[in-house]
Amino acid sequence: RMSRHAQKLRDHDINPCVAETDATTKCMDDNNYKKDMCTDYFLKYKNCRKFWHGIVMQRRRNGVKPEMPSADEREKILESME
Repeated sequence: RMSRHAQKLRDHDINPCVAETDATTKCMDDNNYKKDMCTDYFLKYKNCRKFWHGIVMQRRRNGVKPEMPSADEREKILESME
């Protein structure tokens, strides 16, 4: 059974970067935990966190709840940027 914290990290409505987290973990597993082999994955994860943190800050300033958009809402935000 996962801890509550671990469950939150796996929840797509709470953590917008589940895919990036999984890809980084898989890369580390596949490469014997040599971080330099997974630099691109770490960068994608970092950029994901940075992007959504900015969205949360903007929503907080504007009084929008919830501060983290749901998974469906995030998809629409990303599509509108393409």
